[in-house]
Amino acid sequence: MVLEAHNLSVHFQGVRAIDGASLTLRRDEILGLIGPNGAGKTTLVNVLTGFQRPDIGSVRLAGIDVTNRPPFHIARIGIARTFQDVRLFGGLTVFENVEAGALGMGLKRRAARERADQVLDWLKLSSKARVRADTLPFGEERRVGIARALAMAPAFLLLDEPAAGLNEKECEDLQEMIADIRARSKVGVLLIEHNMAVIMGICTRIYMLDQGRIIAEGEPGEIRANAKVKQAYLGEDFE
Repeated sequence: MVLEAHNLSVHFQGVRAIDGASLTLRRDEILGLIGPNGAGKTTLVNVLTGFQRPDIGSVRLAGIDVTNRPPFHIARIGIARTFQDVRLFGGLTVFENVEAGALGMGLKRRAARERADQVLDWLKLSSKARVRADTLPFGEERRVGIARALAMAPAFLLLDEPAAGLNEKECEDLQEMIADIRARSKVGVLLIEHNMAVIMGICTRIYMLDQGRIIAEGEPGEIRANAKVKQAYLGEDFE
């Protein structure tokens, strides 16, 4: 199963947020998406998950065109995501937030509860199950957001800046968690991130997006050495 974007373009009042971008994500990889603020990274994920209609181009899952299908349908066919601002249900407990992800996929209540228990145990969040989500520290909020997405049992998981605001130890834990998700569930992961230690540490391939265009694609070592990437984003001194 492969998730593919073909020649996507999105224009906002004349501004080309995405300009002919194409990428592929397989279920056996962690794919990085990097670029400066305003490059179009979140817009691209919004198109892949049905939150934004492209002006041009298509999205395919396992060869089937899913362009412009609503977000709930995209989720039910195997593409889950997180958001930069997490968007937990603050008045619900951690358990209820994760259970909601499973219920949204159409599971019955008992099955949804079992799924929530499994995911919380997997991500070492069981001790927080009865805690209200709006009382969590920032790092745990992000972890619960990922747990809720995993409760949907996706084939592909799209993470929008999960390391933002995390300290060094939390970033290391995040890397371990994402690597474990890939290894245990065979979930293909698309990772938008500015933290290059995280990107270079766990991604098998990386795309560089600048002004809506993909300007480079390759393995971490190739991206690290790419002159265009250094000039547009990483800086000439990046090693």
